[in-house]
Amino acid sequence: MKVHYRDRGADPDGLPGRAEIHARFDDPSFAASYAASYHETGPAERYFSSRLHAVFEVMDRCPGGDLLDVGCGPGVFVRRVLDARPGDFRITAVDRSPAMIVEAAGNTADAEVDLVVGVAEALPFPDAGFDVVVAMGVLEYCDPVTVLRELERVVRPGGIVLVSMLNPLSLYRLFEWGVYWPLLRLLGRVEGLLGRSAERRHSVPRSGIRTLPAGWLWRRMREAGLHPLDVVHYDLTPAVPPFDRLLGKWTRRRERPADTVTRGFRRWMGTAYLVVATSSR
Repeated sequence: MKVHYRDRGADPDGLPGRAEIHARFDDPSFAASYAASYHETGPAERYFSSRLHAVFEVMDRCPGGDLLDVGCGPGVFVRRVLDARPGDFRITAVDRSPAMIVEAAGNTADAEVDLVVGVAEALPFPDAGFDVVVAMGVLEYCDPVTVLRELERVVRPGGIVLVSMLNPLSLYRLFEWGVYWPLLRLLGRVEGLLGRSAERRHSVPRSGIRTLPAGWLWRRMREAGLHPLDVVHYDLTPAVPPFDRLLGKWTRRRERPADTVTRGFRRWMGTAYLVVATSSR
């Protein structure tokens, strides 16, 4: 395992509200709790499990080669690749947060993985260096047009690019962002007026994310020089928060991973989606 710090001079904090979000992800305690959320029962674990299933459906068609994980976070995807496809890929993983790279290093300590601290808007890698480029949970926090151009730059001709995006048109997200979170924030303000201490009030921190409908992302990928092939909606969830927690306890015992993804009419239930593309060079 190798850890590198590389910089091509990008300034990701220049985008409005990004400095606060980046500071959160740079906090080692937050990075550790984020890594733990992949394994805790609840909406986060449900989401991450479904996303990994959707990605590996595509990865099963990739024979191997050089793989780049952009925005690798705590290295859960890299660990899964190492366990499921041992020896098939030479893996490089990059994240702008040193704290996340520390978590990824712990998850991959027994493997030959090149871990890099760097930003998605200016990837510190040469052109056409990878056969597979994966960016999961990245575009929501970055300038998507710039990042897509970078993904196209570093993938080899004929290589595969996979990007994920939260689905702003799903019933789940519309209710969560438009109703549930505002109600929790309102409840917190009422609790403050009643004298409840700040640490005991209901609250939802500002996420700082920007989400894109699948059609918009498809077009931006084409403009970046990529050739989109497929869209897979995942984390199919019929209930909205907080009722999804209760329903999840009942459905989890009956649900197969294949039931959590779709390419059909049930896409409105998918809280996020994955776009698969190739380089058009």
